[in-house]
Amino acid sequence: MEFRAPSSKSKYYLPRHVFLTVRHYCLNYVLWQKEYRESVGLRNVVTGNGGGGVGDPTASQAMRLKDLSDRIELIEQTAYEVEPLLHPYLLKGVTIDRMTFDRLKAQGMPCERKMYYDRRRRFFYLMSQRLKL
Repeated sequence: MEFRAPSSKSKYYLPRHVFLTVRHYCLNYVLWQKEYRESVGLRNVVTGNGGGGVGDPTASQAMRLKDLSDRIELIEQTAYEVEPLLHPYLLKGVTIDRMTFDRLKAQGMPCERKMYYDRRRRFFYLMSQRLKL
């Protein structure tokens, strides 16, 4: 199924490439969650800082985990803000490739197609604003 951006007449209109940028950003959510979960503990490696000195692997790891956490939270918070009741389904719909309305409905999503797609469009619109695109 091809993903389409809302038309220019929509209140949640996004130019095609902005929509695709946000869409692909959100598809990284699952990868970021996996990396965050697997990053338990600190790394034992010494990283160079380009000047031949020793880097700070603890600080590097902490900064990476903070970055991942911020990205994950941005997507989750935006989905919750759009529609608290639908947020688990909306989150799946925007972060898992090929997660269609029909699949979400089969999992118990408590709304119909028109409402779901309206909330989905609003989600992408808000994300584009938050990502400053």
